[in-house]
Amino acid sequence: MRNVIFVILFLSLITAPGMLYAMDITQSISGIEVLSGYFGIGQKDLEETQSTYEGVPLFVGVNFDVKPLAEKIGIRTAGRLDFVLEPFANAVLKPNDNIEAGSNFLLKYVFPLSKKFQPYIKGGEGISYMSQHTKEQSTQYNFLSQAAAGFHYFINDSLAVTMEYRYRHLSNAGIEKPNNGINTDFVLGGITYYFKQ
Repeated sequence: MRNVIFVILFLSLITAPGMLYAMDITQSISGIEVLSGYFGIGQKDLEETQSTYEGVPLFVGVNFDVKPLAEKIGIRTAGRLDFVLEPFANAVLKPNDNIEAGSNFLLKYVFPLSKKFQPYIKGGEGISYMSQHTKEQSTQYNFLSQAAAGFHYFINDSLAVTMEYRYRHLSNAGIEKPNNGINTDFVLGGITYYFKQ
């Protein structure tokens, strides 16, 4: 089963650019964002497990403007609508020094409150490999369900300081037991550069 998950991860990473090109979205790269900060198990989960899982993430998101595609199927929005391809490499600090690596596939909606302050929501799925062996997860290849809220504060027409809270559920989708999942909270900050506003 682990080989199946690895093949899915590998194929998704090498076919994503081709799928985006076929959808003519590559012509619509709207921006790039780099986020880092802290992640850890929430207090409720800590009380139940008496263990800890925390680290420092690094996300590099490529934003693709999918608003024209949404409008073709009748979805009209006042704000920006992006598909975010977000490869990541996270340094796990506890319980042991380890890594997480993979990619997220997210939808992001930015509310145009003002030219400088623009809050957003985003969510989606991801695929990851974690070098840490845990009692909660039987596999090191896992899926990542996540939801986030944050804001951009623009310091000029293209460059914004970005702050975000993200909730993530990591599990192997029941492929192998045990599959108790690991829920983590992320506090992120970074910069976003938009090629077009």
